[in-house]
Amino acid sequence: MNDDTDEANDTALTFAHIKPHAGTSQPTAQSTSAQTANAQLGLHYHHSERSRLCTEASAELFDENSPRIRRDIIRIIAQYLDSQGYTSSKVTLYDEANVKQQHENNYISDVVRLRAAIVDGEWTEVDRICSSTYLKDKKHILYNVYKQQYLELIEDHESQKAFATLNKHLKPLESQQSFQGEFRDLCYLLTTKSIQDAPAFRNWDGVSSSREKLAEYLQNILEFEIVGRESEHQHMMPNRLTALLRQAVAYQIESCQYHSDAIPLVPTILTDYAPVVVPNTEQHSFIGHLGNIKCTAYVGQCGRHVASGSSDNTIRVWDTETSECVATLRGHTARIWDICVDRTGSTLVSASGDGTVKIWDIRDLNKPQCTSTVVTENSGDVYSVSLNPLESHIIMAGYDRTIRLYDRVTGRIVQTFHGHELSVAHAVSNPLGNLIISGSKDQTVKFWDIMSGTCVKSLRSHLGEVTSVATSDSGMLLLSSSKDNSNRLWDLRSLKQLHRYKGHQNTSKNFIRSSFIGDSLVVGGSEDGIVYIWDRESTKIVQRLSGHQGIVYDAKWNPKRGILCSASDDWTLKTWWFDPNNSDMPGPHFSTQPGGLRLPYD
Repeated sequence: MNDDTDEANDTALTFAHIKPHAGTSQPTAQSTSAQTANAQLGLHYHHSERSRLCTEASAELFDENSPRIRRDIIRIIAQYLDSQGYTSSKVTLYDEANVKQQHENNYISDVVRLRAAIVDGEWTEVDRICSSTYLKDKKHILYNVYKQQYLELIEDHESQKAFATLNKHLKPLESQQSFQGEFRDLCYLLTTKSIQDAPAFRNWDGVSSSREKLAEYLQNILEFEIVGRESEHQHMMPNRLTALLRQAVAYQIESCQYHSDAIPLVPTILTDYAPVVVPNTEQHSFIGHLGNIKCTAYVGQCGRHVASGSSDNTIRVWDTETSECVATLRGHTARIWDICVDRTGSTLVSASGDGTVKIWDIRDLNKPQCTSTVVTENSGDVYSVSLNPLESHIIMAGYDRTIRLYDRVTGRIVQTFHGHELSVAHAVSNPLGNLIISGSKDQTVKFWDIMSGTCVKSLRSHLGEVTSVATSDSGMLLLSSSKDNSNRLWDLRSLKQLHRYKGHQNTSKNFIRSSFIGDSLVVGGSEDGIVYIWDRESTKIVQRLSGHQGIVYDAKWNPKRGILCSASDDWTLKTWWFDPNNSDMPGPHFSTQPGGLRLPYD
């Protein structure tokens, strides 16, 4: 089914206050000129190299499962509760922590007794201790203990007892083996004359030495647990939680691409700090597709890469700093209508006109792989694909008027939603994950209960086909786009229409979509080849970005990089940024008040 149109390919509106860019801009020159305008505008653009100087907030920084770290966190929370007058909550927290502390004490006691029993060769006592409540989940300890017992039985030529130990205790713990192939060699020992005949145990030097090594291993575990408790007596600075949160916000501000002279006042810590700027300049043009580009999505939250889906049947992944194509995903036999990427940037999902949804592993961009293909019989084009908030399920919808929920773990469709009278153009989950919201060519927006599959509400205010739906980060607002030349904002609690955004063109056979830029702006494509940005509350157009030579289908904002990416019928993808030196375009600057943004018309 072909929904393409060429009627807007050569349309390009130019406004007097907009400086058009014919081709790819020079980022180095732009960055340099932006820095020369710092004194006048108080806004700084940081090169990506500076952002990379900030240490990444990764799991390698500390072990969140470390007993010491867990106790530190409890102490910090208790200190904050006490400072705010929540004494009862603090007492409850410590009571629950003390119960766990008692469990840890019993665990340490069991390890001490286990160590002594192994040294003495008291295997009956070892079996009793290993079956206790406090050790049954310590699989790595159990594996090493039972391995020692098994080796001693082999040494004593007790083959039947050794075989029983192997099956009963070691086989269930095979995943805990010290290295690949160790369990295989343990099995091989049942057929050898001596332990040294197995490759993994050539250095076996007898029962006594092996027991000493196991005892040393258990002693290290004890020392780790006991040393971890030293933090209970370590002095803690006052207001430690608040200090850590300020450090976290300072890191977020420092790692942003845009900076202001004034220190920004952060209105919330529930989300990462990200200043909202109104893009005014083309940054890069991404060229390589051999057909129009229907959709775009950032690969992960950092925005280093962006993906695009095209009518040339391919998905391309681009470097947002160099505009180079770093990967091409091939496998679909018809145009790509929609794509989405998980938060980590490791999995990409694509919807195609060939009636399939493909799941791609893109952790290694040098070797992207299609790991699964979802085929629905007689479904026709799949127009929309998205992930639920937990990223455990894929929401897909399309030409056959049906919305499907696909479980990524089981690899099957677990729920279907029927009720639209015409094709479903777009379907997403609300931030809570209990509803699916869909927009259709039947001019309705429908809300579906994810458990029962029933439609719980329909909105019929649009006068044209609904081409997209999007929810705000807070989950309180819904944005819908339609071929009645309007984007509309809804209150998700009352389902009342709040605002209507106009000025763009959306009437023909195109899926033109809109989305949010932070909490204060709305962005969308248009058939006139311009990217439109509206102020969310006043509904005024605050920016028109000219540069595309055809319909703009999609536009997505990345708060981390402060760039907007647009996909067009002219076969190109473009990124846009705020250049303070672009005197032809009045731009925003930061405020130290909540909201942090003053628009050009203020």
